[in-house]
Amino acid sequence: MNVLILIINATINVLSIFILIYSLLSFILNPFHPIRQTMSQVLEPMLMPIRRIVPAVGGMDFSPLILMILIQVVGSILVSILRSVG
Repeated sequence: MNVLILIINATINVLSIFILIYSLLSFILNPFHPIRQTMSQVLEPMLMPIRRIVPAVGGMDFSPLILMILIQVVGSILVSILRSVG
């Protein structure tokens, strides 16, 4: 069980950092840059449902922040379930 908890925590951390880098690169790189397109292919399927529910406010897109929070919450729930089982 401990190995599974470590894998879940590592996945959450890597995905959160990936989302943060994607958000920062959106200010720097052209949308057609290969790095940004690759990251977009991974993250946009997760961000689009959030964008449908929470539109941009004042030109600011909060969907990456919401996704990071959701990932952390789901990860915490999974870890607590695994700890209670094992």
